[in-house]
Amino acid sequence: MMPMVIRRVEPYSGAQHQRRPSLNPLVERYRILGVTLQHPCHRHYYMAGARVWIPDSEQVWRCAELTQDYKDRLVTVIYTDGQTNEFKVKSDEELPPLRNPDILIGENDLTSLSYLHEPAVLYNLQVRFCNHNAIYTYCGIVLVAINPYEELPIYGPDTIGAYRGHSMGDLDPHIFAVAEEAFTQMERDNKDQSIIVSGESGAGKTVSAKYAMRYFASVGGSDSETQIEKKILASNPIMEAIGNAKTTRNDNSSRFGKYIELDFTQKYNIMGANMRTYLLEKSRVVFQAQDERNYHIFYQLCSASSDEKLKHLRLGHQQTFHYLNQGHSPHIDGVDDAADFQETRRAFMLLGINEAAQEQIFRILAGILHLGNVTLEEDNGDSSTIDSKDESLHIVAELLGIPVEDIQKWLCHRKIVSGREVFTKPMTYTEATFSRDALAKHIYAKLFDWIVSQINKCFAAPAKPFRFIGVLDIYGFETFVINSFEQFCINYANEKLQQQFNQHVFKLEQEEYVKEQIEWEFINFYDNQPCIDLIESKLGILDLLDEECRMPKGSDQSWVEKLYDKCKKWEHFSKPRLSNTSFLIAHFADKVGYECAGFLEKNRDTVSEEQINILKSSQINLVHALFTEKDHRAPTKVKVLPVAPVQSKSKQMKKTVGSQFRDSLSLLMLTLNSTTPHYVRCIKPNDDKMAFTFDPTRAIQQLRACGVLETVRISAAGYPSRWTYNEFSSRYRVLCNSRDIKRNDMRLTCQKIISNMIDDEDKFKFGRTKIFFRAGQVAYMEKLRADRLSACGVMIQKHVRMYLHRNRFRTMRKAAIVIQKYSRGMAARRQAHFMRQTAAAIKIQACVRGWVKRVQYRRLVYTVTQLQAYARGKWARQRFEHMRRVRAAIVIQKNVRAWLTKRRYLKAMRGIITTQGLVRCFLARRRLKKLKIEAKSVEHQKKLNKGLENKIISLQQKLTELKNENVHIKGYKEEITNLKGHLVEMKATEVQLKNSINRVNELEARVVKLTEELEMERDEKMDVLTEKERAEKENRELVERLNAENARLTEELSVAQREESKREAEELLRRKFEAEKQQLFMENADEKLAYQRLLKEFNRLEQKNDLLEEQLAKHKGNNAHKRTASNVSNLSGASDAPTELVRDDASEFSSIIGDDDIGYGSVRSRASEMSDSSRNLENIEWGSPSNKANSSEIKIQVPEKVEDITLVLQLQNKVRELEKERRTLAKQIDHLESSSSPVDDPQHAQELIRLQELEMENAKLKDDLNRLRKSIADAEPQNNRVQEFMKQFEALQDELERRREECIQLRTVLANRAHDLRSLTQTSYGKDVDIVNEDGELALAYQTQKQVNRQLEEELKAEKLRHRETETEYKGELERLRRDNERQQKLLAQNLTKGDSSNPETLLQSEIMRLTSENLNLQGQVDSLTEQLKKYKRSLRAYAKKLKEAGGTGSKRSSAQGSPYGGDPPDLLDVATTNEGEVLPVIRKKEREYMGMFEYDRREEMQIIRVLIYELKPRVAVTFLPGLPAYILFMCIRHTDHINDDEKVRSLLNNIVNGVKRVIKKRHEDLDSTVLWLSNVLRLLHNLKQYSGDKAFQAENTVKQNEQSLKNFDLSEYRQVLSDIAVWIYNGVIKLMEEKVQPLIVPSILEHEAIAGLSGNKPGGMRGRAGSLARELESPVEPQKALDLLLKELTQFYRTLAMFGTDPELITQVFRQIFYFICAGSLNNLLLRKDMCHWSKGMQIRYNLSHLEQWTRDMRLHESGVTDTLAPIIQAAQLLQARKTDDDVHSICDMCDKLTVSQIIKILNLYTPADEFEERVPITFIHKIQAKLQERAEGEQAQATLLMNTKFAFPVRFPFNPSSIHLEDVELPDALPLGMLKKV
Repeated sequence: MMPMVIRRVEPYSGAQHQRRPSLNPLVERYRILGVTLQHPCHRHYYMAGARVWIPDSEQVWRCAELTQDYKDRLVTVIYTDGQTNEFKVKSDEELPPLRNPDILIGENDLTSLSYLHEPAVLYNLQVRFCNHNAIYTYCGIVLVAINPYEELPIYGPDTIGAYRGHSMGDLDPHIFAVAEEAFTQMERDNKDQSIIVSGESGAGKTVSAKYAMRYFASVGGSDSETQIEKKILASNPIMEAIGNAKTTRNDNSSRFGKYIELDFTQKYNIMGANMRTYLLEKSRVVFQAQDERNYHIFYQLCSASSDEKLKHLRLGHQQTFHYLNQGHSPHIDGVDDAADFQETRRAFMLLGINEAAQEQIFRILAGILHLGNVTLEEDNGDSSTIDSKDESLHIVAELLGIPVEDIQKWLCHRKIVSGREVFTKPMTYTEATFSRDALAKHIYAKLFDWIVSQINKCFAAPAKPFRFIGVLDIYGFETFVINSFEQFCINYANEKLQQQFNQHVFKLEQEEYVKEQIEWEFINFYDNQPCIDLIESKLGILDLLDEECRMPKGSDQSWVEKLYDKCKKWEHFSKPRLSNTSFLIAHFADKVGYECAGFLEKNRDTVSEEQINILKSSQINLVHALFTEKDHRAPTKVKVLPVAPVQSKSKQMKKTVGSQFRDSLSLLMLTLNSTTPHYVRCIKPNDDKMAFTFDPTRAIQQLRACGVLETVRISAAGYPSRWTYNEFSSRYRVLCNSRDIKRNDMRLTCQKIISNMIDDEDKFKFGRTKIFFRAGQVAYMEKLRADRLSACGVMIQKHVRMYLHRNRFRTMRKAAIVIQKYSRGMAARRQAHFMRQTAAAIKIQACVRGWVKRVQYRRLVYTVTQLQAYARGKWARQRFEHMRRVRAAIVIQKNVRAWLTKRRYLKAMRGIITTQGLVRCFLARRRLKKLKIEAKSVEHQKKLNKGLENKIISLQQKLTELKNENVHIKGYKEEITNLKGHLVEMKATEVQLKNSINRVNELEARVVKLTEELEMERDEKMDVLTEKERAEKENRELVERLNAENARLTEELSVAQREESKREAEELLRRKFEAEKQQLFMENADEKLAYQRLLKEFNRLEQKNDLLEEQLAKHKGNNAHKRTASNVSNLSGASDAPTELVRDDASEFSSIIGDDDIGYGSVRSRASEMSDSSRNLENIEWGSPSNKANSSEIKIQVPEKVEDITLVLQLQNKVRELEKERRTLAKQIDHLESSSSPVDDPQHAQELIRLQELEMENAKLKDDLNRLRKSIADAEPQNNRVQEFMKQFEALQDELERRREECIQLRTVLANRAHDLRSLTQTSYGKDVDIVNEDGELALAYQTQKQVNRQLEEELKAEKLRHRETETEYKGELERLRRDNERQQKLLAQNLTKGDSSNPETLLQSEIMRLTSENLNLQGQVDSLTEQLKKYKRSLRAYAKKLKEAGGTGSKRSSAQGSPYGGDPPDLLDVATTNEGEVLPVIRKKEREYMGMFEYDRREEMQIIRVLIYELKPRVAVTFLPGLPAYILFMCIRHTDHINDDEKVRSLLNNIVNGVKRVIKKRHEDLDSTVLWLSNVLRLLHNLKQYSGDKAFQAENTVKQNEQSLKNFDLSEYRQVLSDIAVWIYNGVIKLMEEKVQPLIVPSILEHEAIAGLSGNKPGGMRGRAGSLARELESPVEPQKALDLLLKELTQFYRTLAMFGTDPELITQVFRQIFYFICAGSLNNLLLRKDMCHWSKGMQIRYNLSHLEQWTRDMRLHESGVTDTLAPIIQAAQLLQARKTDDDVHSICDMCDKLTVSQIIKILNLYTPADEFEERVPITFIHKIQAKLQERAEGEQAQATLLMNTKFAFPVRFPFNPSSIHLEDVELPDALPLGMLKKV
């Protein structure tokens, strides 16, 4: 790489400037610019038709076109107005500059032009400003801003938002783009920045600086409450009021320079600011030129003179003040001084300057005005006086708080110190006037500095700033007719700034080449250091001026003579020919002449020391402070010099104004050099302040002065045109063959393209990422490209025309053949047509004649038929009427005869029945008498009672035994007393047992492991508790009934005992015996009748039962046993004890293996769950519960005679009934023991005592029965077989007792298990056991164990199969036994009814022996079966333990299973595991009736809020019912309303509101959380409305929902609060979505190019703009992927909203707002990007938007008007594609009804053809469109809006959406730890 050499080009000297040739100014202009055209290849550019620029005295440059090729140094041109010109040039250097192609005209960046020279820059600015109304243009790193003299709508918040985050080249040029570049570089590079705004007066410097600060204040808003950015903006009105004035060039010209540093924190928020001011124009306070004004603040004060608060200032109209009426222009058009004054006062207040301080400021300003009105009178020529009655003088003294005499004296006198003497010398009128004006200027300067210092105090940062951005608003280069000291300082400052600018531009240009590795030999740039040395070096102008100021008798004339002598050696200094009081300096912009008059006085800035002392003694605090503070605080230093000479030490300490300005300027340059500068050059387009009027002469002067052309010159000296390889290949691939294109290596492709076009390698360079071209090369390539496209177009036209002509010939030939064919065919068709017509005529005649005859015939037939029909119908009706009457008569006769016959029959029957009744009564009475006689017969009684006498005797003996037992009973009572003592001891033991509950704490670790399983069974345990309550109730009723029965029996027994003791005689006993015998006979007869009826009823019920069981078997589909008559037989041979044991074991086994699951949501009735679960294996019918009693009774019944058997059967029936009742009670007691805990019921101890008493009574009855049996057996001592039978019976009875004990033990085990389970439940839930499994969590917890359960179930299948086989065998055996039982029962019944015909003793004995052996066999089988069941139980316990170990406690469930509303849970293994590992049956919950509310303790309120609001995660909430937290909270609110607790509901609602606010503030960046709570808040709001009781919200409610409305509270105010919160959350959701969508809008809508072949590249991108630092920021998203990402984000938004149950209407509103944001962002970006405004890009945009429209259709949002918000951007795309001719004006205006006038005009102005073959939009067309659009009836303000408001929000509405979910159906999921809530 060749080294770069920096060569400075010296500027032209003054002499050279004067010797500029006038014949051909072209060469001189290029000499000024430093640009030459020394390129031999340029000659071939000047061909006929080439367009060039010709110098012109009026238009500066004039456009022309060569009429012939350039040769012989002759140039012939024709101008646009038709004039021709011909001139010769001396060399190629003097050739006129070439014009750029039309496609490059109007570019955003001047350095992107192919030909870089003065006319190209000037014309491009003029086109953009006048035609496109674009006031900003880039020129490399410089932003050129032209003052439009009109308010433009391009500075609003939307524009700030549009430029935020974009680099300078992305959007149209703007001051915000420069500000964004500075802010971004500060963030990225961590370096201070500066923005230098310069330009002459009226160019708009102050406005540009103000807008830059507004941008920083917007994007760098501070976090503190001071809002420093507002204060910075508020300082503008103050500084404009005290520092700006009207001049001939500008109505609001800044008459001082200022540099504002905006301080930023590490987070880049504004934390403070600091302002430095330079060179305030104090002379304007006392003097104004014609048509100029003083500073604005004076006129504002005068406009407010009528204010009561300002009356004391004694102000009036501004024309009454000398300091305000000199310019004779007191008013500014469009400016209201009174309104501005109020704004200034508000700004003072905002900056902390209170009304008291303002009042003092206004006093000083008014004093200055009145000081100017003090009248000085000349006295004797050498002195001056002031009248003591001068009103103005007294006002000044009053306002400034100084003595009148002192100020009157020292305004006309001065003090002279000579040695030790002090003299007072009067001043002349001129000197006094100057002294007064100097004092006024000094006071104003001091006040100005004090206000600036106060503003800085208000701006002061609380801590050290991290970085700052400085905005320099300084005067530009000035030259007037008379230039003085102020212009000299201004131009000196601009020389320094220009030097810094040149060095920075050169540095950036060199860095660009180094970065791209380009070989570049040298670059020439202008260096103005000699001019700066002339001004500030030793013995320079400033040094000589300070030296002259120190001279006692120094004067302006002596100083200028020293300049002539000392500075003549400088080339930039010269003396005018015709003046001895002025001098010339050749500045970088122009040569300026300065008049020396006033230089010394302005540099000294003297004020009388006595006047200063007077002001120091002022009674006004502010006046006193202004002149007593230290001088170093003021930016502008003023020294107070007496006339007498001062000491040298004092001289050294005081600096002149020039020295101070030089020092402050050096400090400023040091600050600027330490920052990264950004440049804004303001241009004044005309001197008449006309809007959008461009004066080329004035513009070119400023362009030369502000350094814009210097930037162009430096760029033109190198390689100004730059392309990336991809862009170049895309643009110029038409210039190469397809074989030269290497898609994998674009650099090689570009090299081949360039090698075919440019031979000179110096004209281009290949960089690392770009191609660099010399000036003019791109225009040359554009010409080659246009020629190639033109040749291609000609070739296409040739072939198309050939094709068209060939087709035309072929068409004509085909047409001739077709004509011939059709003509011949037509002749043949005519002949055939004639023949057809002849045949048709004949056919028609035949048809017509036939038709006439047919019509006549049909008419006749119709007439005859009608006559016949009417006649026959009449006859038929007559016959029908006769038949109907005959039929009616017959019916009447039949009914009458039947009634008569029936009446005779009924009368006869009543007589017969009466006769029969009388006869039968007579016969019955006769029969009754006969029976009574028989009954009184002794023989008959003996016959009937034969064999019963012994029974009576035995009963008497039994009564005697009962008396003896009474004695024993008394002993038992004593034992009962002892037992009661033991009971007390047991109660003490029970207390100890309760104390031992503490041991449970040791088992809590194990309980924690089982918590999940217990939660799964919570629902079933609730059923247990419900069933327990019902069982307890039944138990109490049963106990009461048994107690009553026991009391009755006891009473009867006592009565019998008393009657027995009274029997003292045999006669009484015999009478009683006779009575009882008669009673027994009657009972015997009644029981026989009742027995017959019961048998009939039994048979009927058996049949009905069989039918029902068959139907039940069909429904169950199982192998349940069908009951038969044998099941209810009185006699059975099956044993009961082993059967009960088997049944218990089997029921436990069935509960372990289970059948179909009956879980949450099951369709099976909960009322049948308990019965089904307890009868799983009872349907096997192992045996009848009554077999035991029957078996034992059969074995003892061996009567001697039939009469004895009848009595025994009666007793057996009675015993059987008691036994059944006892067994039933025992079962109920066992069930209650298994389902209730001994400690649950406080009456349990009493019930235990009652049960013991019942058991004792039962034992006593059993003893009575045994004694009765024994007495019967003793009655027949001779019968050994009866004795043997009794022994066997006693053995079986012992076995039965043993089996019963085993059953009791098994029931005890089951009861202990249930007790342990309940104890565990109470340990977990305490007293609130009602919440156990209320929402089905116990069943749900087994879901994840299903996989493990299935594996274990496979292992159980084999065991179950084998068990079923055994069960089938036992069923068969039992069926056989039942058949035998039935057979034996029938035989026994027959034998009992035969009487003496058979021997019952032998029959009974044989049957009893057989049944005994069978019972023994069955007992063995039952024992073996019991062992097998025990084995199975052990196996199942082992499997259950495996289940527990495999399932664990951390099971997870799916979302569908975890949701209580997600459907029915799958089948579960009905196993419940206790803490000891035992397996218990699952207990189901019955249906309960809920009120739809949750009860809670107020102390648990914050816990509820924490669970439902603070800790609720979106991923958990999505598994619930949408809006479930809102439902739960509302149900809690309903409970507070139900109990009418005002404080509780207020506390709950406030906590809900505060909780939601806190969660949203904490998780405001989480979209899921915000959407979750938006949905829940709205659901709670809808619930409050739905259940408010208002009729308007109850239209869709059910009756139950209306009943659940709030009864006591009116929560309408809280509804409004919730609505406001919902709006707040809604705005947060919209903001989140907009933040996610915002980076994707421009890449997806504008930059995405989906249509192949429609590239948006155009020559506007030829030269990449060189920023302050090259910004290599790429788009965050690739444009080709952006559209898919945008649609993906929108889909994700939609799914999130739908997932959390957001109302469909609200989803529509959300996407309506999002689509509006997309439209606004894309349209605003389009309006700010010139490169996007062409036809092909419009098609791409429209295609991209169609994807959004299709997305809305896919999501079913298109019908809700969501896509209507895209109408503006759609119409903008259509506008880019539409034709733009005069005929299309109306159609375009109608098409763009959603775009404002400004937007339409802006798009048309920005529209740039992508190719030269497309015509530009004519200005006349734009004017016609604008005129047509003005006719719109819409508001002017809306039509004047340029950018869409991205902050606009549609009004949000929350339509009422009632819920169809019933509150009583809402359940608490186990994922929410809300155990404190109890469902009511």
